[in-house]
Amino acid sequence: MEQGRERGTPGTRPDGAETTAHRPAGRLRRGLLAALVAAVAVPLAGAAGPQAPAPPPARLAPPAVAGLDATYAAHRANAAEAARTAADHGYRDRAAVERALALQQLLYFDGRGAGLVTEVLGDLAHADRVAVLVPGSDTGIDTYDRFRATALALHQRLTREAPTGVRTAVVAWLGYETPGTVSPSVATTGRAEEAAPELRAFVEDLRSVTAPRARVSLLCHSYGSVVCARAAAGLDVDDLVFLGSPGTGADTAAGLRTRARVWAARGAGDWVEHVPHLDAALFGTTVGFGTDPVSEEYGARVFAAGDGGHSDYFTPGSLSLATLTRIVLGHTQEVTR
Repeated sequence: MEQGRERGTPGTRPDGAETTAHRPAGRLRRGLLAALVAAVAVPLAGAAGPQAPAPPPARLAPPAVAGLDATYAAHRANAAEAARTAADHGYRDRAAVERALALQQLLYFDGRGAGLVTEVLGDLAHADRVAVLVPGSDTGIDTYDRFRATALALHQRLTREAPTGVRTAVVAWLGYETPGTVSPSVATTGRAEEAAPELRAFVEDLRSVTAPRARVSLLCHSYGSVVCARAAAGLDVDDLVFLGSPGTGADTAAGLRTRARVWAARGAGDWVEHVPHLDAALFGTTVGFGTDPVSEEYGARVFAAGDGGHSDYFTPGSLSLATLTRIVLGHTQEVTR
């Protein structure tokens, strides 16, 4: 939703005339709310399949500039061992992903369960602009390729458009167990509450590795925006960007208590527009995430994201990727609102 767009009340045109255009959307929102309630009230049986066995992660001190190469090497070795273990037990697809990861710059790797990965694209120690990507639901080692593709698309665009002398890096932070899209946990803040301390600790470690004046932008997709919002207070980042967010659990951007610029965008084809933006206490937890981050009352800097759907914010050539590149580079005056 672009700022400045005329808004009428539901069921009316901006000129006050009645219309039925919004009625199906209203029914859809009510239906989705019922689905969210059902997701919490009725546990899903058999949703989790068997997990590939894997060794425990390498135990290392927090990364430091002098030891980055050793950190990468240790986690690459662990990923290679995890790939061999998975292959030995018949998990060929998992083994293939882990073999590919064993060739990358890994700040962290844990092949157990759904898996955790923190990968660096670029020269982190000397980067002037750093983007940290935080994924949404259904992201793990088995689906890591699609998350990595978003990081790679951003890194390539940053490399092309960075001014002479400005160095960039992108970090793909799969540092928490994401909820399943069809699961009770995706409708509540529980996973985000667990993940927030990990994200805070990671940003602190990141600041010890990057250049002192490096600009750090946190790009948070879907449920990842709930994680970022929970971690935001006092976080040492320059930009906090919510993409396709179902809500953040905060009523306003000011409620995040962050010094960062807060941005939000939603593609015209993103189904998350129809998620009910409310929260309700239910069965000892809170269902839903409150105010829509692209609404005027939330108070974020809303930018145009084009016609893409929920998974299209980093599509090469898209308006949203071009805008994210400008935000990460600090060219905020060029952002299309």
